[in-house]
Amino acid sequence: MSVLTRDEAQTRAQILDVERYTIALDLTTGEETFDSVTAVRFTARAAGDTFVEIQPATLRSISLDGQPLDPALLDGNRYPLTGLTAGPHELRVDAAMHYSRTGEGMHRFTDPTDGETYLYTQLFMEDIQRVFAAFCQPDLKSVFAIDVTAPEGWTVLGNGVAEHTGEGRWTIAPTPLISTYLVAIAAGPWHSVTTEHAGLPFGIHCRRSLAPYLDADADEILDITRACYDRYHEKFDEPYPFDSYDQAFVPEFNAGAMENPGLVTFRDEFVYRSAVTDTERQTRAMVIAHEMAHMWFGDLVTLTWWDDIWLNESFAEYMGYQTLTEATRFTDTWVDFGVARKGWGYDADQRPSTHPVAPDPDAVPDSASALLNFDGISYAKGASALRQLVAWLGEKDFLAGINAHFARHRFANATLADFIDNLASATDRDVHAWAEQWLRTTGIDTLTAETGTPEPAAPTAPNGNGNGQSWSLTVTRDGSRPHRITVGAYDHALGTQAGPGHLALRDRFEIDVPGDGTPTIRPGHRPALVVLNDGDLTYAKVRLDTASWDTVLTGLSGIPDALTRAVLWNTARDMVRDGELDPATYLATARTHLPHESDLALVQGVLTFAAGQIAARYTAPENRPAALATLTDLCRDLIRRTEDGSNPGLRLIAVRHFIDAATQPDTLRTWLDEDTVHGGPELDPELRWRILTRLAVLGATDETTIAAALEADPSATGREGAARCRAALPTPEAKAAAWDALFTDDTLSNYLFTATAQGFWQPGQEELTGDYVPRFYPEATALAARRGPAIAEAAGRYAFPAYAVDAESLATGTRALEDPALIPALRRKLVDQLDDLRRALAVRTSADR
Repeated sequence: MSVLTRDEAQTRAQILDVERYTIALDLTTGEETFDSVTAVRFTARAAGDTFVEIQPATLRSISLDGQPLDPALLDGNRYPLTGLTAGPHELRVDAAMHYSRTGEGMHRFTDPTDGETYLYTQLFMEDIQRVFAAFCQPDLKSVFAIDVTAPEGWTVLGNGVAEHTGEGRWTIAPTPLISTYLVAIAAGPWHSVTTEHAGLPFGIHCRRSLAPYLDADADEILDITRACYDRYHEKFDEPYPFDSYDQAFVPEFNAGAMENPGLVTFRDEFVYRSAVTDTERQTRAMVIAHEMAHMWFGDLVTLTWWDDIWLNESFAEYMGYQTLTEATRFTDTWVDFGVARKGWGYDADQRPSTHPVAPDPDAVPDSASALLNFDGISYAKGASALRQLVAWLGEKDFLAGINAHFARHRFANATLADFIDNLASATDRDVHAWAEQWLRTTGIDTLTAETGTPEPAAPTAPNGNGNGQSWSLTVTRDGSRPHRITVGAYDHALGTQAGPGHLALRDRFEIDVPGDGTPTIRPGHRPALVVLNDGDLTYAKVRLDTASWDTVLTGLSGIPDALTRAVLWNTARDMVRDGELDPATYLATARTHLPHESDLALVQGVLTFAAGQIAARYTAPENRPAALATLTDLCRDLIRRTEDGSNPGLRLIAVRHFIDAATQPDTLRTWLDEDTVHGGPELDPELRWRILTRLAVLGATDETTIAAALEADPSATGREGAARCRAALPTPEAKAAAWDALFTDDTLSNYLFTATAQGFWQPGQEELTGDYVPRFYPEATALAARRGPAIAEAAGRYAFPAYAVDAESLATGTRALEDPALIPALRRKLVDQLDDLRRALAVRTSADR
């Protein structure tokens, strides 16, 4: 397959105007292929040559202006259109197209629960050519009119209102001008809940086997959708630009969701079969808000080329969190962003593969390189940058600039330069300079605090915080960006009901970094704790003065604001990763303070890092049992704390992590046999499979038990759970079978591939899996070449030998990067994974010292 280059896209955009696609899809022709007939009306501005993209199973016919062309001229995924004359043309293409099993193009899924089949498209970037012929680039917007023939009893969904015209035929209302990658179809015997809001039809849809679970949450999902819709209309002058709003929860979806206008698709894990925490409900709500923001930023106004993908994702990420906070019951979303999302950006920005939020166009020469930038930088760092911009610019001017951008580029395309010009039109601040410093640079600044007493003491008026005393703050910056930050000063609140560890906010003030070079002088004695970036409004690592850090270690759970605690937990996380804090100290701090933590996002975020990184990767094998024992004791304390049923979300988090950290099977077997955790909760499918996976890792279950569990839960998630358990069994035979499934079974779906890979590599099974480490690289390279970017992403993320933390594994992987056969998606994942491996080795070495 030839990937589209930026130069080719620019040339084609200068030649063509594309007016309309008329598409007929027949989904009744079999299980392997479907029929696709496309008519494209376009105008050539001048005589010349170009091409159209399509990846057919069979190209049956193609004609231009009624004259047949030779199907044999198809070259890979490109059909040449030579000798075009200036003026209007119509291209007609008739082809059979492959269904996908990897979530790319037209994905086909048969639900093992009831045998029902569902289809949906994921056409991001260039995957539209897997469904119909198209000029695949974002700046050739067009109208799309689609007819679909589907089996009787199915419902068809699309970007516009779909009408059933009889005998399995559906007509979808033509779209306004949209980009090719935003076209969407979903077909199957959907279970639907529909309503109307603001004069528009709204709907939510899922597989029939998930109907009871969607119905249970339908009011919550629709309430959030309506609240966000209304809030966006308060923020944006431009009204919602499409004729309906459907949200389809679809199986085996690779991303979290996709912003197809009028038909947003979500991974159907968001239809909860099992108990979840309120933080997980908040995450689902944020994704709803994020995708709706795209209706304006991404769909109404679309990037011109993929170097500006951050304009889509950073904006939706920022607006999703902010709007959810303003419009729904989830008022602490920035805590979750700080502890769960921001670290994604920090990690990505410290790897060799880092890139600016807004990369130079020359750094994104083709669509394959663009795909690599869907990472923590384009999402979390970009959203953090926008949050800092709003703090610096003010929300009123920020929204004025955004609305100017929408008005000037509605149903068209725009660039970074357009965006910055429109922001600049709403303020007298130098937005262009801000953009150069924040969007065109890489890496993370580090802000370090030094506190002291001014000498000679600056004269101050007597006050209630020290009777004329004063203290000084000096902030140094390792980096190049300007920061507008809030500083929090805290004192010990002795004698309060919270106890001697409680801290009270004395003062909160704003400063610019870098400043004018003089220390900031504040009245009163030196605080017990000085927190830089209190409120988390900028994107930077923070280092505290020595006295403040000592206060954190003893008093972290006594800090009154959850967002402040998130900043400090992130500081501890960064220090571990940078070799400045012993991983054992992080665990001890968690052991001390999490039993008193009230914010679920913080508990979940800290436990995830403690288990997934510290215990699994940053701790040497001989010390791992002690680390797991600490986690087990911590979770046991949280379980005891919640015995009265007062906090089921906290209890659920504790139970999950207790299961994952268990080194002995007895308690887990008891829970599984009795189908409940003593004192609750009763075991649901997620907890049963989690327990069985851990028992498999410990060698405390077998194939017979796994097969019985699958028979009891024959759902798609049950199949994934069984695949994960089988791969986790600590026997040579189980590992060999799992490896063969991963690297030789090209019918394995993306989700079953991921589940098998997750089970295969386990900390503590290094003797069993060691021989597979050098095999991974050549076999993953061949697999990615055969099966494409989605499986390459899954192989690099989940099948990578992450727990082989040793110099030999690092050297083997580094040599593998020299293989010219690596496709870009896999190479990028390996570069990132090997850098994380290098960091894990360094952390272990630092801890040993």
